[in-house]
Amino acid sequence: MLLRDRVERAVRRWHSLELANGQDPVIDYDCAPNGESIEPYSDRLAALDELSELRAAAGDGAIAATLDAHTTYLAALLGEQTSLAHYIALTQGCAARGWSPSYLDYRGQLAQDSLAALGIRWDVDTWKGLRELEGEVPVSQAVSLIREYADKFEPSIRELTGATAEFRLTVESVEADAYWSYWLDGSGRDARLRINLKTASFTRGDAYRFALHEILGHALQYANLAHTARGVAVDWPRLLSIHCPHQVLFEGLAQVLPLVASPDDELVQARTRLDHYLQLVRAELHLMVNRGESVRACLNHAVKRVPFWTAKSVADDLADRSRKPQLRSYLWAYPAGMDWFVSLYETTGTLLAEVLRDAYQRPLGPRELRQCWPSGPAIGGDA
Repeated sequence: MLLRDRVERAVRRWHSLELANGQDPVIDYDCAPNGESIEPYSDRLAALDELSELRAAAGDGAIAATLDAHTTYLAALLGEQTSLAHYIALTQGCAARGWSPSYLDYRGQLAQDSLAALGIRWDVDTWKGLRELEGEVPVSQAVSLIREYADKFEPSIRELTGATAEFRLTVESVEADAYWSYWLDGSGRDARLRINLKTASFTRGDAYRFALHEILGHALQYANLAHTARGVAVDWPRLLSIHCPHQVLFEGLAQVLPLVASPDDELVQARTRLDHYLQLVRAELHLMVNRGESVRACLNHAVKRVPFWTAKSVADDLADRSRKPQLRSYLWAYPAGMDWFVSLYETTGTLLAEVLRDAYQRPLGPRELRQCWPSGPAIGGDA
């Protein structure tokens, strides 16, 4: 049996164990569904032992990087404590240095200038003003609007990325006590989109970004990866997990795709610049709370940076980024990926198009992204 297949079998057994115990799934998207019924491990230690043995045989490359992520995350689930820099390096595959204050000031000013051009001031009511401008949409109408945007932009995104796979999308409404408002998972060509009614709210701008991010970003990309994996003997593990290095690519690309699709839309441009800045601030908080700074210091810093954030939302985010092994890794993928892709978007030439086409054929980790753009910014910051 190929090492890749042995790794996938081990991950499926671990995934089955977590589900049987009512815990978070390990597999976020299955690019090689086979319908096989698989016996779960007896416990997490048994899973860690086998994954560690596989890692010892893996050498270097995509399989090794994935096994580093799995064993590091699983050890954290078992209670192992490690520095954030080490944890992010082995799970997301990039640095956890963050960005300099001057760089945040620069990106923050770009966001504020873009909002000011739309008549939106930078104060405690910024978010309210932005949502009013984008136009509120009842959740009951949002799904149909999202599908309209997805249908409209699908041909251009397929042409840009070279994606040819078909996919089926199922939309479900749930009520979960969780940080997320929307979540996409699935297998093969079947993607499932869940909308969390406890936290979700929509504007027309949200519906547009949602269509590009979740459907034409994640769903189409994952389906095309699954399609590629069926037709070629790929050398990468075909089970995608949010604590693995490819997540930097997935979240970075998906956050910037709305701007790629509508580069001349001032509202889309302003929202992307704002989202970029907010992700960089969240990265600051991620670093602060993990190096032991007080909650009050983090809250004060957050409000200074972003006057329209509430204390509760910041406090919840701090807990996610420090106390939960899955989110301590996964949430770093958003600022790391978005900053790299925004910077790539701002360059001239054909490199962005080349990366997008490659990214819909194979899951690129930070190492592969650096090979695509050797002169690009450091992924995860350079502070």
